[in-house]
Amino acid sequence: MYKVFVNDKPLFLTNEISKETNFQIFLLESVDIVKLIVKIFQNKVQKAYLYHPDEKQIMKTLKSKIPVNKAGGGLVYNKKGEILFIFRGGKWDLPKGGIEKGEEIEVTAMREVEEETGVNKLTITKKLQKTYHVFKRNGVYKLKITHWFEMTSDFEGTPVGQIDEGIEKAVWLKPNEIPETLKNSYENIKLLFEEENLVK
Repeated sequence: MYKVFVNDKPLFLTNEISKETNFQIFLLESVDIVKLIVKIFQNKVQKAYLYHPDEKQIMKTLKSKIPVNKAGGGLVYNKKGEILFIFRGGKWDLPKGGIEKGEEIEVTAMREVEEETGVNKLTITKKLQKTYHVFKRNGVYKLKITHWFEMTSDFEGTPVGQIDEGIEKAVWLKPNEIPETLKNSYENIKLLFEEENLVK
């Protein structure tokens, strides 16, 4: 099953129908995805399941219905075990950004971390999960698929937020500060920290 967030509300892509009744079910093959997304943005749909019988075809089918943006990002630790966060648009987030033509996704992730925060001397330690969310740009809804990587950094200086990307601050946070910070973050970011067992 995949979780795609639309305005921080979950859209579940599944090949199983469960017995719950507090959400709406749509057939992925025939749904007008843009109409559904608009309804979610308008709060007319709180959570929905998109059903497709073949699990291997689920994401492929969704991608055929909506333009896709591929991005890379980092969950970065420094030598003290602190984690790098950025603050943008009133929420805490992790550094990430779109892939450039011909670029490997790992390179994208490290480049974006460095551009958005000034933090360099990065090493990828492992690949994390992909996250999915829908955003609107120039009147068009797009699916952003972000490939996340755990990284370490030997950077010694102070992170600096990339102003022209609207990043107001870039900071190292101690592990005990993370749960409070995530209260004002995105659902996708919370998923990464659940995967890392850093928050319950």
